[in-house]
Parts: sequence; C-alpha cells; structure tokens
Amino acid sequence: MARGFESKDVEFQQAEKERATTQRRALTAEEREADAKRRTLELALARAKGDLTAARTAAHKRMLAEAITALEQQLAATRD
Repeated sequence: MARGFESKDVEFQQAEKERATTQRRALTAEEREADAKRRTLELALARAKGDLTAARTAAHKRMLAEAITALEQQLAATRD
C-alpha cells in the first residue's frame, strides 16, 4: 500500500519539476550578466554593512559609510 503513495509522490515531483522549467523563459546573456552584477552588489553591500557594525575607528566607519552609499547608488542604477 505504501508503495503506491511513494510512486505517486515521485510522479508529482517530476511533474512539478517539469512545470517549473517550462514556465521560465531563457534569460539572455545581458540579463544573466545584469543579475550577476546585481547579486554581487547586494553581497558587497551586506558585507560592508556587517563590517560597519564591527568597525571601531572613525576613519574606518567613514570609509565604510561612503562605500555603502556608493554600493546603494550602483544597486539603484541596476534596477532602473
């Protein structure tokens, strides 16, 4: 009896995988590059914000704040 449920589950998983792949359109090279750039900027921004919370000197905090501002501007430009 349990074997029937397992095969139905596998069937369902395969159908879901096929449905998910058919709904997405292929990205162009430019779209993939833009996505990669955006993810890189998001990661750099998260890292800089984390570093800012751990920074101890005023000069380091100022440098990180400027870097965060620049990264946020770059990220906003990618969304336009």
